[in-house]
Amino acid sequence: MTLTVNVHEAKTHFSRLLEQAHAGQEIILAKAGKPYARLMPLAPTSGRRRPGRLAGRLSDAFFEPLPEEELAAWDEDA
Repeated sequence: MTLTVNVHEAKTHFSRLLEQAHAGQEIILAKAGKPYARLMPLAPTSGRRRPGRLAGRLSDAFFEPLPEEELAAWDEDA
């Protein structure tokens, strides 16, 4: 069920509306009676990042300095 709330009421009850949205309630904010924005929870994150979890390795060539021509291309004003 979608809840429609006008901006004035949303300002007054913002903390309560945040809790409802976080719990999964769809909340539409209305301005002058017309839908204006949607308040919804962020997508859940998959957790902390873990370095090294993907397969593959970098060769030593990755750490070698770039050739002068390529460095010059990065320094050009485009």
